[in-house]
Amino acid sequence: MTDTTSSAALSGNVLFYGKPEPLSVEVHGTLGVDPVEKPYGFVAQTNLVPLTVTEFAPAALSYPVIFIGDARMPVAVMALRGGENLFVSETGEFRAEAYIPAYVRRYPFVFANDDAQKRLILCVDRDAPFIREGGATPMFVDGKPSPYVEQAMEFCNNFELERQRTDAFVKLLTELDLLDTREAMFTPRNPDGTAAAPQKIAEYYAVSEDKLKALPAEKLAELRDNGALGQIYAHLVSLLGWDRLIALAFQRAAAAQPAGGNA
Repeated sequence: MTDTTSSAALSGNVLFYGKPEPLSVEVHGTLGVDPVEKPYGFVAQTNLVPLTVTEFAPAALSYPVIFIGDARMPVAVMALRGGENLFVSETGEFRAEAYIPAYVRRYPFVFANDDAQKRLILCVDRDAPFIREGGATPMFVDGKPSPYVEQAMEFCNNFELERQRTDAFVKLLTELDLLDTREAMFTPRNPDGTAAAPQKIAEYYAVSEDKLKALPAEKLAELRDNGALGQIYAHLVSLLGWDRLIALAFQRAAAAQPAGGNA
């Protein structure tokens, strides 16, 4: 079982988690989790959510899957600008057809690094609104982690393995020099219906199809056999989703217009 020592020194900041604490029976023994009908309100103000590589195919049906930052982290793009999410309502409900990333589903639990002991510690976000004293589903039963916590620990363990697999995938793309800078563009319409000047809505990293085609046949076969090629193509197909994001942004803007207002 993963350690839950409350005195450990933790490192790193994690998206969504306001007050992550190492889970322990001494501190959290009387806490429980209440059922929430629409539990994803914490995602509503975030437009980029990290993905693991095995999620590329299901995520591609909903979002552009891109790589960002110096670490070339893969993320799902859920809106065209920060501070909003076109797939999650303010009340915390995902669109029915949208894929929910594992990064979101593991909340309010997360592993944190204990650098001193070189181990991972299961933490819980004490700021999660559905965690409270005497909540319906207890965190601990008879001084031991409840089945709910055991299931969360298993999920976080699996997520950690997928995260490591994702790091290896990104390292492979980097070593093969397959990632290039790309721009997502939008061409608005003038009042008379003609095309206006194109606008850049995002800059990101994506696999270059030209570089991919230029790889030696044996390297392509290697990517095919280890499953990386399928993930690459899922990523490339997902980039068609920028048009869907633009359409959803216009739809939300129109819905926000006062009755009788101009679009």
